[in-house]
Amino acid sequence: MARKRNPARLVIALSVAAVLAVFLLYTSIAGGGTPSIAPSELAGKTGVVTLVGVVEPGYRGDEYGSGLRFTLRDRDGRATVPVVYKGSKSDQFRAGREVSVKGELRSGTFVAVKDSLVTKCPSKYTAKKDT
Repeated sequence: MARKRNPARLVIALSVAAVLAVFLLYTSIAGGGTPSIAPSELAGKTGVVTLVGVVEPGYRGDEYGSGLRFTLRDRDGRATVPVVYKGSKSDQFRAGREVSVKGELRSGTFVAVKDSLVTKCPSKYTAKKDT
């Protein structure tokens, strides 16, 4: 005996698959990220964000004991924010280098998530000169 096809079941199954595909696409593109902001944009932000800025001279402490304490400033120097970070840091970490770190603002100090510090290499973001 031949099996009878039910078109309503097919429509429901395809609708569910389409909804799941749209949700997956949204989550991977827009919903899963942490916003990246500069120190001048930090005021009033709540929750975990990624702070991007340039390390000011005069950092102190260590990344494992009491924490590495440094100041990040905007690229154009408009605003600064003190940062406390615990965790590993790159050998590339130094004053004048651009870094990004994930965390949240607490009582005027940006408290970073452990092991979230990433040092950006400036040579990767500048145009190559023709020789």
